[in-house]
Amino acid sequence: MGSFFIVFAGLLASGIPIALALGIGGTIYLYLSGNGMMALLLPQRMIAGIDQFVLLTIPLFLLAGTLMNVGGVTDRIVNFARAMVGHRRGGMSSVSILSSGFFAGISGSATAEASALGTILIPTMSKQGMPPAYAAALIAVSSVMGPIIPPSITMIIYGVLSGASIGQLFLAGVVPGIMIATGLLTYGTWRARRDGFPVTEKMGLADRLSATRRTLPALILPLIILVGIKAGIFTPTEAAAVAVAYALIIGFIYKDLTVTRVWNALIATALVSTSILFITSMASIVSFVFTLEQVPTLIANAMLSVTENPWLILLFLNLFLLVLGMFLEPISILILTMPILLKIQAIIGMDPVQFGTVVVLNVVIGMATPPVGILLFIASAISGEPVTRVIREALPLVGICLAILALIALIPQLTLFIPRALF
Repeated sequence: MGSFFIVFAGLLASGIPIALALGIGGTIYLYLSGNGMMALLLPQRMIAGIDQFVLLTIPLFLLAGTLMNVGGVTDRIVNFARAMVGHRRGGMSSVSILSSGFFAGISGSATAEASALGTILIPTMSKQGMPPAYAAALIAVSSVMGPIIPPSITMIIYGVLSGASIGQLFLAGVVPGIMIATGLLTYGTWRARRDGFPVTEKMGLADRLSATRRTLPALILPLIILVGIKAGIFTPTEAAAVAVAYALIIGFIYKDLTVTRVWNALIATALVSTSILFITSMASIVSFVFTLEQVPTLIANAMLSVTENPWLILLFLNLFLLVLGMFLEPISILILTMPILLKIQAIIGMDPVQFGTVVVLNVVIGMATPPVGILLFIASAISGEPVTRVIREALPLVGICLAILALIALIPQLTLFIPRALF
């Protein structure tokens, strides 16, 4: 398998998109290993990798989030958060964290969240007297809530690949998302008091009620999805279609959507969905190669040769996924490593839903982990600050997320309480 990883790394280093690097690397390896005739099976494997009804949730949830974004929901979420906590010392930092939490229930994507909210909130925080690098770091790290708080595209991919219940995975992400938001809010409040960030004027009651009224329809979308799935009213795929219909209805009711904006949302969703599904199909080639060469078994045996302690194995796995999260998109990581992950999950005996939450949280934290987390570079580009300054400000925030990850891995009840109570 060494030749595959060498070819794959070389293709990535040359700037070839990850989807092509996966497919080309897997195909070349088959020829180098004397299994060239099996390359004839690859088109079938690619189609089989995406020929699953539940994968329709990806373009549908993306479309729902895009419709709400182009329909002005992002601005209303920020205004609602400002109405609630903007008057506190350094209130815009709290506004940013809460906005990330609310937006997570709509977008399901960390990069989309960082881009959408960063453009609005980083300049606003800077104008309020906060260091731009701190503002960028706050947006980058709080965006990890996007793939954790339901609905989550990353959770959907994990559920499809592992066979775990997507409804239970959605519910399992609620508590970790709240814990991350609470931890970041606590740090933001302490930092605001330490550095003496300014206090802004409190909105009047009428303005606060108006902001709540205009934002409430968007905020209850995650609740509609979770309750509908739990009550058996619709499946996760049908829930995604309901989300699209709901986004269209409230968009036209508030007169924020136009035919042009809907068309632009459809185009944007098609581009992103195509990218995700193309990566998924190409990664099926790698999964085929891994299965052919029994890579999951080899890696599991290698781990057991070092230690049989399940906690140490889990620690090694967490470090491995964090490093991967710095370089690759979460969906690519899941598809690439799922055969290995399922083998390790069986060895340590962790509940599939808790294990899925730990895995997803790992890879999304990796996106904000220095030195090369993609979210840090997105926030740096928006703020205009050198990425080294953003990294320095992000370190304590990432530390909070890692502490919460450890709690989620060590205490099963944190992720399993809600799913077991409702399912």
